[in-house]
Amino acid sequence: MTKQHLDHMPRTAPDTRSDVRVHPRLARAALAVTAAAGLCVTGTVVAQAASATTPTCSASALTASFGKGLAGGMNHQGVVLRLKNTSAHTCLLRGYPGLGLENAAHRTLHSTTHWGDTWYAKSPAKATLTLRKGQSAEAVISWTHANTGTPDAVHAAYLQVTPPAATSHKTLAFPQWVDHGDLRVTALAHRIPVND
Repeated sequence: MTKQHLDHMPRTAPDTRSDVRVHPRLARAALAVTAAAGLCVTGTVVAQAASATTPTCSASALTASFGKGLAGGMNHQGVVLRLKNTSAHTCLLRGYPGLGLENAAHRTLHSTTHWGDTWYAKSPAKATLTLRKGQSAEAVISWTHANTGTPDAVHAAYLQVTPPAATSHKTLAFPQWVDHGDLRVTALAHRIPVND
């Protein structure tokens, strides 16, 4: 057959019909997977909606207090910080508390807060904590005091504690010498194991 005859031969479109048949069991399995995926998405949306209606804990909804005092070698010192929900409503906390030092006249002193592990405790991962009325979260604070009475040490009288995402703070008595004003604090959790 010549090229000319080939050029004039009718061209047919490829057959797009499928003769593949799906086994009934496979079809049911695919339907079950699709349904499960839909339930998972629905559950996520419901959880997000629930957290969207629960407010973040404000400073006014919380009381701050010190728990166990921690001591150790190499001039290290620390304390467990507790934030308790004293409001009538459930609220959420996530992350690290802000810290600051004040003198006896409540004037802010130079300080730096480092978030993460402390001498006494490994920091837990950041997690959203649900605090119902009367429930608490805690963090572990540590500092050193090798240079007590020297210009490198900050002599504090009070500690400012700002809950995560809050715009105001709580104030606790804190008569401590803190080297260079450096404080370390873990993320908040319901309970943090400490090495003392």
